[in-house]
Amino acid sequence: MHDHDDEHDHAHRHDHDHDNHYSDMQARVKALETLLTEKGLIDPAAIDAIVETYETKVGPRNGARVVAKAWSDPEFADWLKRDATAAIASLGFTGRQGEHMRAVFNTPDTHNLIVCTLCSCYPWSVLGLPPVWYKAPAYRSRAVIDPRGVLAEFGLTLPPEKKIRVWDSTAELRYLVIPERPDGTEGMDEAALADLVSRDAMIGAAVAGSPEALS
Repeated sequence: MHDHDDEHDHAHRHDHDHDNHYSDMQARVKALETLLTEKGLIDPAAIDAIVETYETKVGPRNGARVVAKAWSDPEFADWLKRDATAAIASLGFTGRQGEHMRAVFNTPDTHNLIVCTLCSCYPWSVLGLPPVWYKAPAYRSRAVIDPRGVLAEFGLTLPPEKKIRVWDSTAELRYLVIPERPDGTEGMDEAALADLVSRDAMIGAAVAGSPEALS
């Protein structure tokens, strides 16, 4: 049985461009990509590599900076809890559609997981491009029904006594998980701390890495 709060029951509005449907601009880009591929002017494998870079490396660096600052600066962490939209914007990261942000903090007692059950709303401003699995119907349904089992499939086995809270993103409100700060990171600066924070950890599908694993 999954454990979630009322936040999971946010109603989704359907008058926005769902991220798993093509907007007019996306359709134009896709058509151009297809044409250039057919003419042999671009290599689809190279495009895939670029997308993967922005999905897993460049984009999530924004969120990693937010997490590292929250770990290092208690005043910023408090601001992030009170008004994540403003705190994140202070670092130069704002939503592409004006959506609000909420930061949810992992604790020794609680682990947070983000999902979008009806489409694929995602915090683009801090995590870049959404991974394919985040948009997949299987994840969107099973993350709510069996979050503990889903996390185990990601390689994250949580103790049975740890509570799991599932947060359902909407067009208006999107979430960023602030993972627990790993042990052994005392004295590390924000840049080094950010290197410990992965995209998956900020969705809740993983935890932050340890300094030993990084080295």
